[in-house]
Amino acid sequence: MHPTPSMLRFALLQGGLALSLLLPTAPAVAQQAPQLDLPRTEITAGMHRIDAQVAATARQREIGLMYRREMPAHEGMLFAFPELGVQCFWMKNTPLALTAAFVADDGRIVNLANMQPHSEESHCSSEPVRYVLEMNQGWFAKRGLKAGSKLAGAPFGAPR
Repeated sequence: MHPTPSMLRFALLQGGLALSLLLPTAPAVAQQAPQLDLPRTEITAGMHRIDAQVAATARQREIGLMYRREMPAHEGMLFAFPELGVQCFWMKNTPLALTAAFVADDGRIVNLANMQPHSEESHCSSEPVRYVLEMNQGWFAKRGLKAGSKLAGAPFGAPR
């Protein structure tokens, strides 16, 4: 038996569970190509300049750097969340080795996490943050940046 429009309307009225029994589910991330057209912002770490794509929507943050096979050394992705929170990341569908910098509103790096390609291991901020900057693995270490180092740029000076 196929659901009729009136059955679907009834299911909608009865709640999501009934609807989910009638409709096929779609994968959480249907896209299988890297997102390369996000807005960008410039971030600095001392004398080092970063050209960061900004993932500001839930969908952009969900896809992140998935499917990217390479990224220039001076580029990264800044994940901007609407609220402070303990942010956790993993590397599903991400072939790059990355380092995540969990960043406070004032640009202070709270902690760093090296993340391995395709790993589903969770890496979390050690305190609530609004920003996470992903760079090629080793970028921060090569520049002597660690927890407590400061980043500068428009995201870290904007009023809340």
